Amino acid sequence: MKAIGVHEFGGPEALRVLDLPEPQAGPGEVRIRVHAAAVSPTDVMLRTGGHAVRMPGRRPPFVPGMDAAGVIDQLGPDTDGRLRVGQRVVAMVLFTSPHGGAYAEQVVVPAASVVPAPEGADFPAASTLLMNALTARMSLDVLAVPPGGTVAVTGAAGAVGAYAVELAEADGLTVIADAGPDDTELVRGFGADHVVERGSGVADRIRALAPDGVPGLVDGSVQTTDVVPAIADCGTLAELRGWPGPAGRGVRVRPVMVRDDMTDTAKLDALRRLAEDGTLTLRVAEVLPAEEAPEAHRMLEAGGLRGRLVLDFS
Repeated sequence: MKAIGVHEFGGPEALRVLDLPEPQAGPGEVRIRVHAAAVSPTDVMLRTGGHAVRMPGRRPPFVPGMDAAGVIDQLGPDTDGRLRVGQRVVAMVLFTSPHGGAYAEQVVVPAASVVPAPEGADFPAASTLLMNALTARMSLDVLAVPPGGTVAVTGAAGAVGAYAVELAEADGLTVIADAGPDDTELVRGFGADHVVERGSGVADRIRALAPDGVPGLVDGSVQTTDVVPAIADCGTLAELRGWPGPAGRGVRVRPVMVRDDMTDTAKLDALRRLAEDGTLTLRVAEVLPAEEAPEAHRMLEAGGLRGRLVLDFS
């Protein structure tokens, strides 16, 4: 089985084409013939060794990737009747598991992490949904701002930020989002009620629209302390890279770890339905052959992408 991974942590050139044994689905698991795997910042962290602490005792090679789209080709014992061989699906893949990540022709995952692919979406587009949309959903859930309230979203043109804007709008919230000049209309199109200029001083610009501060903020651009002043006293900050605070003024910092909910089938399927009805916008920046994973990582690290890069394993 072809996969893409690293034997040693390093730069994009550390990614190599690997020949690995074909995995087998165990109890409660399914095997997916992968057609597309999305490329995300967490994949870069694995490549560079940032996730090594989460894999004690594991030996290389390490295979990145948390988002896969493909077709089920094997059901393990004790798998519920919800899924079937030949079904088009999307899955969240835990790359720290013994099976490895999504950059592979075949992946084995818990059946609970698998839902049907959104109807009408091709495999590359479908692969961009689950991890980022689930992160956005979890972020809004920890903010717990009731309908009619206001939230702010930084990094609103990015993958997580865009989903956060769309989900917040669907939740009946007023959304203040940031964007660069070239992305203002894009972010408005996601449903943002107000768009402020991104970058230094963004907290002041959010405060100009919400003088008492916003009760909740999704920090999609991981600005941490720079965005805390935008939050009201005793408000909540959803952080995506694990920063725990403290933030002062009673502001609660809630790190969001997507792996905590990646077997919440109902939540994953709800996101799938929102992609089907157009509430969530699937965005692909570019599709590259799997062998060009090093170039995909270089492009991701260079920044400026709108939508996800996708590796083609078809």
